[in-house]
Amino acid sequence: MTIQGLGRFGVWRYYSAFTPEQARELEGLGYSTLWLGGSPPADLPVVESLLEATETQLVGTSIVNVWSTSADEVAESFHRIDGRFPGRFILGIGVGHPENDSVYRKPYDALVDYLDVLDKAGVPKERRALAALGPRVLELARDRTAGALPYLAPPEHTRRARETLGGDALLVAENKVVLDTDAERARGTGRNMVKMYLGLTNYVTNLRRLGYSDEDVAKPGSDHLIDDLALHGTAEEIAAGLVAHLTAGADQIAVQALDEDYLATLRALAPALGARV
Repeated sequence: MTIQGLGRFGVWRYYSAFTPEQARELEGLGYSTLWLGGSPPADLPVVESLLEATETQLVGTSIVNVWSTSADEVAESFHRIDGRFPGRFILGIGVGHPENDSVYRKPYDALVDYLDVLDKAGVPKERRALAALGPRVLELARDRTAGALPYLAPPEHTRRARETLGGDALLVAENKVVLDTDAERARGTGRNMVKMYLGLTNYVTNLRRLGYSDEDVAKPGSDHLIDDLALHGTAEEIAAGLVAHLTAGADQIAVQALDEDYLATLRALAPALGARV
């Protein structure tokens, strides 16, 4: 499902870590979408502040957690934001993790119920997307939303997800990056982030489904796993790894820079990415 202005490259970052000034610079560098992680609150004020600061850039949630945010309130926020900035907000929703959510029950049913409320509230299918890894939720994303927002997955997952979604659905693939040619140091930076997810069932199950071994997914993660999930090297080497998601069927790559100065990394990557599309 085509979303006007989506572009090939976006930026994924915790929602409170973006500033309007950074959004303006990222827009100028060619990053067409900001993806807000960390389950922002239902009233979504940060979305408006970033849209106010930019001209054409899109902003999406990746994701609003269905356990902690009321669907009715989120729908009200969607209409408020879309009324001010038509077509520039993508509502990404998901179920989070059973280890982190004490009320986590029957996640698939919870997603269906949430989408039902959004339907009744008039939130258009083409303006919402779903965090999805496994086939069943990917099918739900295809049938009930614009498409899927997978997280912590290599290009092989992108390829399989595209097969499940079909050719028309939205597919935005997140990938972490470390701009460092010292492999051991770069892996250390990547591992500090990736290992947090290796205790979460949904991610570990998905990685095993993709062929990673028990040794790969055991904390703190094998070098092979870290190299796939947190690309490192020169800007050109990282760009080649990111573009592999496009080749595998992604519409956009959401780049999560793990370096301390994440803007410096994204500045360095921009020319290399632009040269590859």
